[in-house]
Amino acid sequence: NPPLNVLGGKRWEKTKEKAEKAVRDLAAELLRIQAVRETESGHAFDEDTTWQREFESSFVYEETEDQVKAIDDSKRDMEGEQPMDRLICGDVGFGKTEVAIRAAFKTVMAGKQVAVLVPTTVLAQQHYNTFTERMAAYPVRTELLSRFRTRRQQQQVVHDVKAGSVDIVIGTHRLIQPDVTFKDLGLVVIDEEQRFGVEHKQKLLNFRAEADVLTLTATPIPRTLAFAIHGDMDISRINEKPKTRKEIITLSKPEEKIDEILFFIKKQIEVGSQVFWVCPLIEESL
Repeated sequence: NPPLNVLGGKRWEKTKEKAEKAVRDLAAELLRIQAVRETESGHAFDEDTTWQREFESSFVYEETEDQVKAIDDSKRDMEGEQPMDRLICGDVGFGKTEVAIRAAFKTVMAGKQVAVLVPTTVLAQQHYNTFTERMAAYPVRTELLSRFRTRRQQQQVVHDVKAGSVDIVIGTHRLIQPDVTFKDLGLVVIDEEQRFGVEHKQKLLNFRAEADVLTLTATPIPRTLAFAIHGDMDISRINEKPKTRKEIITLSKPEEKIDEILFFIKKQIEVGSQVFWVCPLIEESL
């Protein structure tokens, strides 16, 4: 339980002073990292290799124009000397992950490591499966750090990441714990960045301030939007939905229209679509 203090008392004043100092220290660290990224050169990646072009051509879907532009933007940033700070903004299922996968492959081909930070264990597992499947034909080692791994497995991954034998590590908050260090971090991917605090996202940059950063989100937070507006962060928007993605129909019906609801659900199931029914009490609706 948190300690309760009397407003205006000495303990309350000390608590406020401690909090204010912590904020100042964090702000100073943020400024330091940003200054390093602005003044020092990062790693300038080479142009696409034959393997890179072969890897990208194996993508089973047709890229949208917005997706191609986001991929080209991130590659151009990576090939420049200034460390990349790019926000990829797009709705769920619009292809943000593929942008990150291609950037990760380019990083690994240059002999550097990739850290992918995600907010939940389920999403971490999903990304691990996707990255592993996409890079199965290439000598790329991808590992997972989350509660889905045993303590012994996590310790082994941490050891191998430090030794440099892991190319891509995908993890939850476990990835930013003090025992995790990298041999040569080249790219940081932050997925659903609105789920992380400022300090969480900066911890990975403490490993290597010159690393490229790719942020993926459908709902950017005000701080990130401010960075993009003021030019401190570049932004690529994926507004075009994939051709195979169906339109989402949303209906709002009162309880007495149950016949209409059931008719609509049956119709959607018949054509092979999925239906999400949001209701106050599941038991009554069933």
